[in-house]
Amino acid sequence: MAKTIVVKQIGSPIRRPAVQRATLKGLGLNKMHRTRELPDTPSVRGMVKAIPHLVVIVEERG
Repeated sequence: MAKTIVVKQIGSPIRRPAVQRATLKGLGLNKMHRTRELPDTPSVRGMVKAIPHLVVIVEERG
């Protein structure tokens, strides 16, 4: 079974640069307090690290 992480959106994309909004969409998030279970890959970790003020890792599974 592959490792996954649960990511939760904690910040609003309003008045944020387009790059940060696009990163949120890339993670599959678009509304406040939504969560997504994503594969634990370097690319996903990099996207989360790029916007730490907008998302938080809730749980690491696997």
